[in-house]
Amino acid sequence: MSEAPCLKVPKILGEKAIVLARSLSLFNKDLKIHQVGDCLYIPLVTNPQTSHVEAFERDVPNFEVTTHRFPERVKHPLRIIDVLADELPPHLLAGLPHAIDFVGEIAVIEVPPELESYKEIIGAAILNAHKHVQTVLGKAGAVEGTYRLRAFEVIAGLDTTETVHREYDCVYHVDLAKAYFSPRLSHEHNRVASLVKGGETVIDMFAGVGPFSILIARRCEDVQLFAIDANPDAIGLLKKNISANNVEKKVTPILGDVRDIVKKDLVGVADRVIMNLPERAIEYVDVACEAIKPIGGIMHYYEFTNAPKPREAAKVRLIEVVRETNRSVRKILSTRTVRATAPYTWQVAVDAEIQ
Repeated sequence: MSEAPCLKVPKILGEKAIVLARSLSLFNKDLKIHQVGDCLYIPLVTNPQTSHVEAFERDVPNFEVTTHRFPERVKHPLRIIDVLADELPPHLLAGLPHAIDFVGEIAVIEVPPELESYKEIIGAAILNAHKHVQTVLGKAGAVEGTYRLRAFEVIAGLDTTETVHREYDCVYHVDLAKAYFSPRLSHEHNRVASLVKGGETVIDMFAGVGPFSILIARRCEDVQLFAIDANPDAIGLLKKNISANNVEKKVTPILGDVRDIVKKDLVGVADRVIMNLPERAIEYVDVACEAIKPIGGIMHYYEFTNAPKPREAAKVRLIEVVRETNRSVRKILSTRTVRATAPYTWQVAVDAEIQ
């Protein structure tokens, strides 16, 4: 609610008073007109001057200048297609990217080939439509390599790939060019964190900048997390995020190959392991089984699959690979499709109880 100068008029005179207030550039469009009984309170941007009052006296026979507390209008963000309606040929508007990833003050889009020559215009439109965005990045390649990195091109705004992202009351320093991070996994971070119980030891096998580990540490009392990653830049950002979220006593960052680290220091210590490396997690199931306590524990396994029944395929594959170790799957706790990553390809999560 905001207090503002206004016109108080009988409801029957409301339309005439609103039209006149707009013509005089007095109408406050950020506040909602408020009806009380048979009267309308029409918000104004400032108190009317003498000439304004005279105009109202001529056209609105019964009014009062006063102040009133008004509800504010909910401002819906502009759509990119609306911003670009006069900028692009009509036949190209349908090809505008619908999916925008927002990471802190950065927007990430994939520009279709037919719109390549318009990418700067599209970037400027995103800055116009989303006022919090300072940089628009265009995807310039696929996620690839050991560190799962993607090339980006700055197409509008500040020339940076660094930002601060907020998710579920946690703060993450991110550099999209140096360490993998996806806001599309926000729900998955929250889902897994909600399953962890106090007193658990958790190994985050491919931790990145820490979205699983830090959220779990913030949510749960008396937990111990070992957050491992082979990417030095990711570990550098993870350390910064551990400090920013005040979880130094709960999260231990470790740089290196998870296979070597588990074998050396973490055999049989985990109540729970997180395996968010969908491209290659299947290759590390034996490591996860080695890390889980002898009495058993929980595995959060992720993979990409293009099978006709993706969840069933991922479940069967995990059961078979675990069977090749000295462990077995006691129970599949859940399977879910996390997201589509390409036509007919999905990221799938399998939660399994290992014995």
